[in-house]
Amino acid sequence: MFLKSIILRNFKNFTESEFEFTPKINAFVGRNGVGKTNVLDAVHYLALTKSYLNYSEAQNIHFGEDFFSLEGVFAKNETEEVIFCGVQKDKAKVFKRNAKTYERISDHIGLFPVVMISPYDLDLIKEGSEVRRKFIDNIISQSNKDYLQNLMRYNRVLVQRNSLLKYFFQNNTFDKVSLEIYDDELVSLGTYIYEERNKFIKEFVPIFREYYQVLSQGNETVNITYESQLTYTDFNQLLSENLAKDRSAQYSTQGIHKDDLNLSIMNYPVKKFGSQGQQKSYLIALKLAQLDLISKNLDIMPLLLLDDIFDKLDETRVEQLVQLVNEERFGQIFISDTHPERTENIVKRINAESKIFRL
Repeated sequence: MFLKSIILRNFKNFTESEFEFTPKINAFVGRNGVGKTNVLDAVHYLALTKSYLNYSEAQNIHFGEDFFSLEGVFAKNETEEVIFCGVQKDKAKVFKRNAKTYERISDHIGLFPVVMISPYDLDLIKEGSEVRRKFIDNIISQSNKDYLQNLMRYNRVLVQRNSLLKYFFQNNTFDKVSLEIYDDELVSLGTYIYEERNKFIKEFVPIFREYYQVLSQGNETVNITYESQLTYTDFNQLLSENLAKDRSAQYSTQGIHKDDLNLSIMNYPVKKFGSQGQQKSYLIALKLAQLDLISKNLDIMPLLLLDDIFDKLDETRVEQLVQLVNEERFGQIFISDTHPERTENIVKRINAESKIFRL
């Protein structure tokens, strides 16, 4: 699978631009602010129905306009697939596959998998647990439709339970039977999600370690452990034991929405003890393991988007990364860089079919 072409209309800083790609390496070079990352984000949008960078659809619309659209042509299984996305202010997003509108946009997830490595990934290390939960949820959801639907349902039920707790508090009332309706569903959905996350981590960590060993030439040991309240206590018991706390707080204090990943290097938190180069290598290894696992589960090689990742990597780590992405198991690659000469040298070293776009 690869992306043959893409058209951007009123998307971020682009009014109307079209790009035709090679099946192997496509590099976007130019100074900061010209839109290199935006092109990669448009590819991510067509693959996963959302921006990698912005949560608000309106933020992706070109200034002064009231809509944006993206249209891409994918080559998959010897056929062409045309994917369209349209967003208009104050209206629902429209997503189409071969001119047919999806009834549920989530049905698109996993058909055209993609993995993006970006400077913004540092949030995985620096920020709170929500970012790390989204990371594992994104990986599992691309290859497991049941997981995605159960996760969406869990989040809806969680909102409803929290609203009920708030209502009880504000009105000085309580209805145990009404609350148990939501508890039962949370327990069922949450237990499934916990088991799938646990299974995922056990499969993911060895692959991640292998990639990190290559990038660091075997000089450092790394690990990831999955932290969940369900590891130690049954979910139903958790809710029961913390009912008074939940009523006082007016929200659900326990559950898989509190899960986290413990990221370590040399048995210490990478957030505190990892250098900039180590943290970047850590993130790259995470994403390459993500790509590896999605490819294995879907039997499709995801697109790999490398957004400005060569900064803060020493020459040895860059060399190891270049050797990795040059292997046959990697498919179509998109690169953005502010240094044209660096990218050209990297492309030459990879010695693969390539195309460089100067923005």
